[in-house]
Amino acid sequence: MQVTIIGGGSYQWAPKLITDLLGTASLGGVHLVLEDIDPEPLEKMAALARIADDKLGSKATVSTTTDQRKALEGADFVVVTISTGGFDSMAVDLDVPARHGIKQSVGDSVGPGGISRALRNIPVLVGIGRDMEQCCPDAWMLNITNPMTTLTRAVCRETSIKTVGLCHEVGNFAMVLAIAFGKPHTAIDAVVAGVNHFPVVCELGIDGQDGFALLAETVDELGGLGALAPVAGRPEPEPFTKLDFATRHLLKLAILERQGALPAANDRHLAEFVPGILTERSAWGEAWGIELTPISRRQEHQEQYIAEVDRVLDGTDELETWDSGELVAPVIDSLVTGTRREVPLNLPNAGQVPDLPPDVVVESMCVVDGDGMRGRDAARPPAPLAELLRRHAAVQEMTVEAALTGDRALVRAAMSLDPLAGRGDLHDTEAMVDELLAGTARWLPQFAAP
Repeated sequence: MQVTIIGGGSYQWAPKLITDLLGTASLGGVHLVLEDIDPEPLEKMAALARIADDKLGSKATVSTTTDQRKALEGADFVVVTISTGGFDSMAVDLDVPARHGIKQSVGDSVGPGGISRALRNIPVLVGIGRDMEQCCPDAWMLNITNPMTTLTRAVCRETSIKTVGLCHEVGNFAMVLAIAFGKPHTAIDAVVAGVNHFPVVCELGIDGQDGFALLAETVDELGGLGALAPVAGRPEPEPFTKLDFATRHLLKLAILERQGALPAANDRHLAEFVPGILTERSAWGEAWGIELTPISRRQEHQEQYIAEVDRVLDGTDELETWDSGELVAPVIDSLVTGTRREVPLNLPNAGQVPDLPPDVVVESMCVVDGDGMRGRDAARPPAPLAELLRRHAAVQEMTVEAALTGDRALVRAAMSLDPLAGRGDLHDTEAMVDELLAGTARWLPQFAAP
């Protein structure tokens, strides 16, 4: 069996994917192909894989290449983890909107940064899909690159490749919720209907009880939502307690109180989907306990990832091989062995979210086994959240079309309709679009002047 990682030099993703894959019994003897446009980190990742193989006894083989088509030849599964333009392009995604009064907590899914990032990444992902049609037409593409919804949608729409988007947000939410209530992870049962980074939990069970009612009771016991808002100088709550959970998830609890359902992604992602959160009045999210992520913070994280790999390679640190919680290895295991798993997946809408159009990519609880992947539930979020999802789905469809055609008018329309990007004056929004396209022009050949 061959697993190819496109973006296999990623210091953030490759180490955890490698150890997850080599630690999965059904993948014993796997051939791991690491591909990246930057050859420098590939040898480090190959060396890391050999250390993992020795430690785990997986009898794997590993090869590296900068040739995408060569990497895809013979692949059974293709994992995609890339960032077109890297930090240079992401800096534009954040800095240009900030000059127009729009500050973003993440900037990689929706809003001006998410749309701009999609314009760069969509043609690249579709190109990978088209190469797969020729080199490994029966392989699955497992995409973990953002913006996940638009990228997965573009590949599904433009190619015949089986494609899924894999995100850890719902799983992470379930894990911390279980810990806060002193329950095992398996005690959490959620019915999800949404899009990536705004996956709306329509029903929630905690060990067989009504999870929404338990959360409401918890908020009341803690003094209400107002008592959970950040206060300067207040001590941090004890980790993994109900108070810790509530203060870290204030925005989603506020949405639950107002709308009757709860989106299960990190609040820093949710803030970019919901109007009226990232504002000057909220100190750009501080009132909700949300911090902005400047490009300098991302660069610091990258330096930490590199240092961690280097310490393992020079023998200073032991390679950690515990389960990362990412879905790539478990999903492959289910497809290979037929083991049934129920996990959150991003797939084309075939009735999982009846309020959204067919074929748009939605995030919901799904079944994966030897027969493939399919939605487990059909769920309708409360009307206000359903309307918000429809708006985001419309923006995402425009974004996909704009990225594939180089249509500047569609980019302007998508930005104007997006709740975060389009909240200002129309002329400011259009000027912001022009500046974003100019600032990232070297990664946008489809928008080149005729």
